[in-house]
Amino acid sequence: MTGLAYISGVATIELDQAKCNSCRVCMQVCPHAVFGASNGAIEILDPDRCMECGACVLNCAEGALSVHPGTGCAVAILWGWITRSEASCC
Repeated sequence: MTGLAYISGVATIELDQAKCNSCRVCMQVCPHAVFGASNGAIEILDPDRCMECGACVLNCAEGALSVHPGTGCAVAILWGWITRSEASCC
C-alpha cells in the first residue's frame, strides 16, 4: 500500500508484545494495514501509516495496544485541509 503515510515520525501507536496474544483483530480493523504478522507474532509494519483512529486499541481484548489520538498526523492533515495550509504537527 503506497500513498497512505502521513507525517513521518509522529504517530503514537505502540504495541506491548508481552500482552499480545496474536489474535490478529488489530490487522482486521486497521484501515491502513499498519499491522502484520511474522512467525505468528503481531508487529507494527509502518507506524507512519497510522491515522490514530483508535480502532485497534478499542478492539484489543488484551490491552496490548495504545495510541494517543489527536497528537499526530490525522489532526495535522485535517487542520491543513480546513485552513488550506500545509499539514503540520506544530
